[in-house]
Amino acid sequence: MPDLAQNLLFLQNALAACAAGGQSVGLLAVSKTQAAERVAECAALGQRAFGENYVQEAVAKISALSALGLEWHLIGPLQSNKCKTVAEHFDWVQTVDREKIVPLLAQYRPASLPPLNVLIQVNIDEEPGKSGCAPEAAGRLADLIDSFPRLRLRGLMAIPDPAHSTDGAAFERMHALYRSLLQRHPQMDTLSMGMSDDYPVAIAHGATLVRVGSALFGPRPPRSEDP
Repeated sequence: MPDLAQNLLFLQNALAACAAGGQSVGLLAVSKTQAAERVAECAALGQRAFGENYVQEAVAKISALSALGLEWHLIGPLQSNKCKTVAEHFDWVQTVDREKIVPLLAQYRPASLPPLNVLIQVNIDEEPGKSGCAPEAAGRLADLIDSFPRLRLRGLMAIPDPAHSTDGAAFERMHALYRSLLQRHPQMDTLSMGMSDDYPVAIAHGATLVRVGSALFGPRPPRSEDP
């Protein structure tokens, strides 16, 4: 089994070096398909924020580990019929990409919880069939999210085409889009981009949050289907 402590320390040191250079970058541990015990082990080493792709799998872990006070991000595609469950259990949703789900998330966010943190997922390479709004639609979606008090617009998220992500061009386009939206939504503070294979390039182009799974936990175990 991969050395979780060693991997986490390596990532923490890499991000600390960015902070020393004046750029603050957070680590989201992508824990999809990882057992709750593995997440708890990572949390015991100091990691607080975890990303999940599959709603039912995540809810089981969130419930099992509720005493640890962890921060949970949905980073997988969001179907409208899962909005209630997501709004009730997650702290962040990074994959809002269409107007239809915005009022649903706001409607179902419990009053007992803080506003739900929201990132807009942008299909920055405009790949056919891929999740994410078109870059030119991000502004309208940001305005809509910002109109709901139970939602808190935090920024943007992207998963560039892996075939082109290492040259940095897609990340630079995301950074430019983020900067342009900041003029109208100055409260935004999060640009989520970069994963295990390309997070250094993403950081070099302005990422404030990187989503790392296999470089932290090792190869993902198989999963059962999310109903």
